[in-house]
Amino acid sequence: MMAPRLMELKRVLKPTGSIYLHCDPTASHYIKLLMDSIFGALNFKNEIIWHYRKWPSGRFSFQRNHDVILFYSRTESKKRIFNQLYMDRASSTIRRFGNAKIVSGFDEHGRRLPSKTEAVISEGVRQDDVWEIGRVPPIKQLFPTQKPDGLIERIILASSNENDIVLDPFCGCGTTIAVAQQLNRRWIGIDITYLSINLIRNRLRDAFNDNILYKVIGEPITISEAAKLSKDDPHQFQLWALGLVGARPTELKKGADRGIDGRLYFHDETKGVKTKQIIFSVKSGHTSVNHIRDLRGVIERENAEIGVLITLREPTQPMRVDAAEAGMYESPWGTKHPRIQILTINDLISGKKIDLPTSKINITFKKAERFKENGNNNLELPFSWSNKEHN
Repeated sequence: MMAPRLMELKRVLKPTGSIYLHCDPTASHYIKLLMDSIFGALNFKNEIIWHYRKWPSGRFSFQRNHDVILFYSRTESKKRIFNQLYMDRASSTIRRFGNAKIVSGFDEHGRRLPSKTEAVISEGVRQDDVWEIGRVPPIKQLFPTQKPDGLIERIILASSNENDIVLDPFCGCGTTIAVAQQLNRRWIGIDITYLSINLIRNRLRDAFNDNILYKVIGEPITISEAAKLSKDDPHQFQLWALGLVGARPTELKKGADRGIDGRLYFHDETKGVKTKQIIFSVKSGHTSVNHIRDLRGVIERENAEIGVLITLREPTQPMRVDAAEAGMYESPWGTKHPRIQILTINDLISGKKIDLPTSKINITFKKAERFKENGNNNLELPFSWSNKEHN
């Protein structure tokens, strides 16, 4: 799986660019052989050890508390981008030399001369290849393999400059994208699942307050494209459809959804923090009044406030009648909203929304931390491959 992708990454990488590949110790030696073969052994720069602490596990081996990041350049050219990073100096060094810059040299015989100090403030010690950066705690993760912002920030700062393009071909929940945006880099992210794309949308909104322009390439924008997706990959169709309404898919095993394809949680009370929910059912094939009745049964069983049927096909009149008979959900301030709602894919593509209290607070997805304004929050680059080269 990795070999053809690494070949493509080499093709689109600028001569001044670098590639960082993260893996765990069980596979790093295999992947390094691939990297040596594709990028060249002379372009290997570092095996970075990302060290962290986690809850102890296992009794018959040392704790496995590190991952590996392989750092390669595109070429051996000295023109490649590398910005030297620095660590704090050891306390013993500070006690001896203070914060002055330490200068060492050699005589004509190659013997080291005594170190001396210059009257300038030292930048610190050059960054080494063991990085002590904590993992994202599971309770705060937006995605199971989420990387800490600090890890990605260090990589981007070292091997790119402002306005360079950063490409992440396995972007998950979008950490690289969010950090690149904050550091005034342009970016391209790629992921194969609509769940990731939906997570990234939410993350960018939370982090930058909608002050960012971007384009998503590859998802359906017409009914015919939606129909093709449903035929090619029903599961991805379901994820995409749920993303249109901001819902999160259920995390149950295949075949055990119990009539629930997705959920949306919200708060709509001025006092207290009672969590309320909307249940979603997604259908791409034939639908009938039985699907409405099944959904009514699910929201009663789950004690949900609203149920929504998302359908590729137009609903029948009996379906609409049965949905209307489910009654209304009344918000704490008196607004009324249908308990069973039917939204077609055509409705959603046209911009129609779920009928909900206008002051609702959506808590379906964990909130990403908001970045500070940096004056460069209007970048337009797609989630797609490009024929251009990238740093």
